[in-house]
Amino acid sequence: MAESRSFTGRLKRPVKRAILLFGMKHPGFRKLWKRLLYRKRRLYYRYRCAGVRPDKKTVVFNSFNGKTYGCSPRAVYEYMISHSEFDGWKFIWAFKDPEKHRFLEKNPNTTVISQQAKVYERYLAGAGYWITNYRMPDHVWPGKDQVYIQCWHGTPLKRLGYDLQTSENAVDSISEIRRKYDMDAEKFTRILSPSRFASEKFSSAWNLKARGMEDKLLEIGYPRNDFLVNHTEEDVRQIRRHLGIPEGKKVILYAPTWRDNQHETGVGFTYSLNLDFGKLWQALGEEYVVVFRVHYLVASTFSFRDYEGFIYNASDYDDINHLYLIADLLITDYSSVFFDYAILKKPMLFYMYDLEDYKDSIRGFYFGIDRLPGRIVTRQEELPDAIRDSVEHFSYDEKYRSFSDTFCHLEDGRASARFVEQVFQVKVTSRPRRRPLLLADES
Repeated sequence: MAESRSFTGRLKRPVKRAILLFGMKHPGFRKLWKRLLYRKRRLYYRYRCAGVRPDKKTVVFNSFNGKTYGCSPRAVYEYMISHSEFDGWKFIWAFKDPEKHRFLEKNPNTTVISQQAKVYERYLAGAGYWITNYRMPDHVWPGKDQVYIQCWHGTPLKRLGYDLQTSENAVDSISEIRRKYDMDAEKFTRILSPSRFASEKFSSAWNLKARGMEDKLLEIGYPRNDFLVNHTEEDVRQIRRHLGIPEGKKVILYAPTWRDNQHETGVGFTYSLNLDFGKLWQALGEEYVVVFRVHYLVASTFSFRDYEGFIYNASDYDDINHLYLIADLLITDYSSVFFDYAILKKPMLFYMYDLEDYKDSIRGFYFGIDRLPGRIVTRQEELPDAIRDSVEHFSYDEKYRSFSDTFCHLEDGRASARFVEQVFQVKVTSRPRRRPLLLADES
């Protein structure tokens, strides 16, 4: 039987790839194929939901489509298991690789499941709450007695949804993107917002105002950022030890985003590095190490064997907040990571080698990059000096302070408490019993 399934899987992959390739060239076929798949999967989901009554004290959590244990779903979960008000609740975590996260089952009332449709959808049907930071599958809709909270995963610099004006990514046209945002807006009960700015952009991106849905915005800060406010120095030391960072070395966290127009059928979104780590090592290796974190949508194909001891690949590390804490400098481009990193009031640098192309023809920005609280570099030969200057002469100046006041004004370490009170209607008065496991290998 196993051999039969394996053969079927091997047969499906090239067929699926051929369909995707054909669909890329023929938008009409792609739209028809998506509609047929949607109807088929919708029927299956309705069948799995038949006769199932959601349990009001069961929560399904998901982070980045099952790829990680992190972000705001993690923060909310850890807050809940730490307080006695939720002792009778059940917590379900769905992962692409459930075995990697079995350590969570040492926590009270926690079950780790595979994000395989038959399993995942059955648990979704039986849960009173869905907490995720990523889109739910198109064919999965909450019932009238279910609460779906879309935590999202960052303050946007890049335009989203209805705010896109010139770009079509490698997978969807603008009309298809807007249809997905329409569908999302109909599904979620609330969408989490970390600031007034984000609320305004989420409202326009999901077309909430025009649809009379602005009451779905939940502007309370991001629970995931509580840890950035409440961490201890021991947390920092523990994370450095876990990653094997040598004592005395400064840490550069390099976290670029994905490009909508870099996609390989059957593989996913890819990324062209445009950075010579060898030259960077030669210039900075005595004093610095680089922790590299590729975007979760990108199929990471980089090999860092030649840079052992200088490059630490943390692309599969669950929680990027841990990497923020150990970083002496963040280097990014158009990723939203810098909004959260700004809470720590540490230096950042923006390596935007494709700036003109990106802002004009790929996605576009919500505000001018002159507001960014760090130096912008477009040529890699400028990086070594820019890195040293950013770290050695850092100042939390008026520009940085204004940026933080605009984008981080709700990040006070209490967002998880506000989330629980407003979403679950539970007033927590108990003291936290313990801090949950910080790292998987402690289990």
